[in-house]
Amino acid sequence: MELTELLGFAVKNGASDIHVTAGLPPLIRIDGEVRRIKVDVLPDHQVLEMITGIMTDGQRKEFEEHWECDFAFEIPNVARFRVNAFNQGRGPAAAFRVVPTEVLTLEQINAPAIFRDMADKPRGMVLVTGPTGSGKSTTLAAMIDYVNATKQEHILTLEDPIDFVHQSKKCLVNQREVGRHTHSFAAALKSALREDPDIILVGEMRDVETISLALTAAETGHLVFGTLHTSSAAKTIDRIIDVFPADQQDMVRAMLSESLKGCGRPALTQKTWRRTVRSLRDYDWYPGDQKPNP
Repeated sequence: MELTELLGFAVKNGASDIHVTAGLPPLIRIDGEVRRIKVDVLPDHQVLEMITGIMTDGQRKEFEEHWECDFAFEIPNVARFRVNAFNQGRGPAAAFRVVPTEVLTLEQINAPAIFRDMADKPRGMVLVTGPTGSGKSTTLAAMIDYVNATKQEHILTLEDPIDFVHQSKKCLVNQREVGRHTHSFAAALKSALREDPDIILVGEMRDVETISLALTAAETGHLVFGTLHTSSAAKTIDRIIDVFPADQQDMVRAMLSESLKGCGRPALTQKTWRRTVRSLRDYDWYPGDQKPNP
């Protein structure tokens, strides 16, 4: 079975994730359950060919040197895939997360009006939080799409890898991928402040430098969207503060009190043929005086 055939089969059958692993048949995740496909076991050389065959030269070099690599791959008219290639006990392997080629709107994901309110903020920081697969990327993409369709601004996204591809509508949209267009989130954020953006999307706020630069951008008149792998608004604030050394935490609290405009967590409330179509009515927002309609 060719890789594109396997991925197309998985998407057609409503899979959210596809796993190819040396020494096992392909597996797909549907409605949260991992299921085997009834085909032959994949030998290590075939898995290696599948994985490296869709990589760029730079990605192959990274995979060879570091034994793992994140990148995006697209089958036109089928889907985009967020890929993590890695090595394990039986040999090479890769996990493919399905990312629809269509950017869903706030209406399509049943987002309450507060999402538009957050996207309409002129400046500050808005965070979308939750575990892997909870809908963070889909939510942010819908918010970016709303701004893109309603305002005349410059949107700059910094991602690893790029999930949803946005076409410039009323806005100018520039998308940068870590490892392809920039060396790191921090490096891209430093440059971003000289690139005349109105809105900056930071795909992941992973370290002190990235979080510090994002807070600075929010303080200096930009609207910054970001994500964190936390389970609630309160834990998100604690996570940000705890990343910093003790002697800087009071300063960070003050920065957050001025800059943080919204912090929310999408909740999966329905099963669909793909995990990216979600009801976002159950959403925890900070500040607490703003809540979605029941």
